[in-house]
Amino acid sequence: MIETKKKKIRPDGPGKVTGALKYLTDLSFPGMLNGKILRSMEPHAEIQSISVDQAKQLPGVRAIVTYEDVPGLNGFGLIFPDQPVLCENRVRYVGDAIAAVAADTIEIADEALQLIQVEYKKLPVIVDPEKALHPDAPKLHPDGNLLHRAYYSKGDVEEGFQSCSYIIEETYELPRQMHAYMETEGGVIVPEADGKLTVYVGTQHGFKDRYQLSRILNMNESDIRIVSSPMGGSFGGKDELNIQPYGALLALATNCPVKIHQTRRESVRAGLKRHPMKITMKTGVDNSGKILSHKVRILADTGAYATLGPAVLDFAVEHAPGPYIIPNIEIEGLSVFTNNGVAGEFRGFGGNQVTFALEGQIDRLAKKLKMDPIEFREKNLRQVDSPGPLGQKIAPTSGAKDVLEAIKEKVVETTNESHLPDPWKVIGTGVAISIHGGGLGVGRIDPAGGRLSFTKEGKIEAAFGFEECGQGLLAVIETLVMEEFKCKEDDIRIVVGDTGSVPISGSSTASRATSMVWNSIQRMKETFRGEILERASSVTGIPVAELNMGPNGVWLNDGNLCVSYAELAEKTLNEPLLKVETSFNFPVSPDAVVDGSHFLYAFSSVLARVEVDLLTGKVKVLDLDQAIAAGPVVSLLGYQGQIEGGGIMALGYSLMEEAKMENGAYVNDNFDTYLIPTIQDVPFVMNVEAIEKLQEGDLYGPRGVGEIGTIAVAPAIVKAIHDATGCWVNKLPVSREFLLEQMSTRGEKRWI
Repeated sequence: MIETKKKKIRPDGPGKVTGALKYLTDLSFPGMLNGKILRSMEPHAEIQSISVDQAKQLPGVRAIVTYEDVPGLNGFGLIFPDQPVLCENRVRYVGDAIAAVAADTIEIADEALQLIQVEYKKLPVIVDPEKALHPDAPKLHPDGNLLHRAYYSKGDVEEGFQSCSYIIEETYELPRQMHAYMETEGGVIVPEADGKLTVYVGTQHGFKDRYQLSRILNMNESDIRIVSSPMGGSFGGKDELNIQPYGALLALATNCPVKIHQTRRESVRAGLKRHPMKITMKTGVDNSGKILSHKVRILADTGAYATLGPAVLDFAVEHAPGPYIIPNIEIEGLSVFTNNGVAGEFRGFGGNQVTFALEGQIDRLAKKLKMDPIEFREKNLRQVDSPGPLGQKIAPTSGAKDVLEAIKEKVVETTNESHLPDPWKVIGTGVAISIHGGGLGVGRIDPAGGRLSFTKEGKIEAAFGFEECGQGLLAVIETLVMEEFKCKEDDIRIVVGDTGSVPISGSSTASRATSMVWNSIQRMKETFRGEILERASSVTGIPVAELNMGPNGVWLNDGNLCVSYAELAEKTLNEPLLKVETSFNFPVSPDAVVDGSHFLYAFSSVLARVEVDLLTGKVKVLDLDQAIAAGPVVSLLGYQGQIEGGGIMALGYSLMEEAKMENGAYVNDNFDTYLIPTIQDVPFVMNVEAIEKLQEGDLYGPRGVGEIGTIAVAPAIVKAIHDATGCWVNKLPVSREFLLEQMSTRGEKRWI
């Protein structure tokens, strides 16, 4: 556990623990209607006709909208608006929206959906990305089935392989995963008396939602207000529009507030998932253990529509070399349309998939070389001033070396532990490391900013255009403001997640929010402090040099309170609002040639210790230690919670979670069949070591840890399984049947 800083209660913690906090889906307004969305049950079909006549006659139905009722652009998508708001002539996956209903009750809305008649002409269903690339495959979109191709190379990989003593070539298969957030997609959309619209719906990018809705509704952005916090989890799954267009169309059609809250089954069918990927890697080394050549092919199933699929693929391609220095590299990534569910943004953003494959290669090569896996990594690890994965200049960092050294010490401690399992159980240990870029990357609009104000009530108001989606951002803001101005919790007012009252700060994604809050406050603090002290001086007559900010007010340097914040506000009511703002862009590499390449990176190492039951094939994770190099820790509980929570999410990804699809339909449509980790699956030991040091001259502050704790967990668990059983695993989640078959095939007595 981290013990270097005092643990502080999150400002939103008590409300969440007690249930007192109201989420956006808990809101209610006078005259509020209930909305439901009719979604396709066909994975691929032409729409012959849509009839809503019977549904409209049902008592209690107030409005039904189809594609004919979309006043603006009938499409949405963060990169390409290729997903219809309401389908007109074709559906491409089970979950495509066809109509939406507003009614007096949920039951009436549900009944109305059953009365809407849709005639389909079924079309061939494409579920295999490889087959989707075949020239004869039906085109799911006008430009074909290839959404995006990403490529990078340096040196000569084929020549490099000629010089290799050992070569490993493997194909790794990674599953589709659900975000499994506590609060499913939902909220309330309210038409205002002045013709404007207020949207109370969870999202990770309120300003982007506002932009997309303005195009759909044919409204000015300034007439749409997005209130997006708090929400019960996202992990990337609410970064894209979900129910917002349908609630907005119904609210405008009825001039009433409309609530839509998806059931878990509706969420499963319509919501985003982690990209399934098939990754083939060929990696070669010389006799000394130096990696000479690395060839990678990534095939990603993006499903029916784009959302952030291109960016996810770019990220996977960038992280395919990992934290290693390799002279010859060739990486090709393909993101392919299919009739499967839509895959998009998900915690780790393509890094989890490619790191699983890369670290699998590293462990297999170490075994070939008969070299200790950590020693092999050390031999090939990047140095402080090494370039980034795609050859770009990055902020100098010893993070890779630091996390590997930290976990190496943990391995020694674990090795010295005595543990006598049952005779039919075996224990193994595995290590993996990862690198993870923060921000959206070069070539992409990535604004940041914030505002500090002194309110008429005497509060220090910190406003940011970020969302609190469970990651602990409020605690980060509170902690930073308290540290900078030596104030108390009661002196602060935090405003986030409301486009009507916050500055543009960019999305609450890509591990950027903590970093950008820190940078914003650094840019504003001296000006804000100076203006507060000037006002205190003007009302007290005491020179600024003798004053300083502190708890509850401005203090004399001799330790006595000079004037409280409430008194200062009262005595300066007639003065202009004290407000300091900043805007800037997330830092990017000055010489990157590949779009999306990053400048700031975090690093992690993971030590997993597992127990494998030889009779059942069940794998239990006993210990899961992580060392993280991501700059200074801001909120101790938030930091620890992100790493531990990310580790548990990755444990599910490794051992149990797979959103299976058959012929374009989900097999697991609820949590009775889609298993996620419970407290019984959480390791008893989960140590988190924070490596806070930055290189001299590094002024970029904390890197953010929302994703890094998930990245290297799966390969560490799989290596631990190999250590225990001798079985290599290339496919997640780890199959008990596969392990039993592999152990049986070995024919050794210990497996019987």
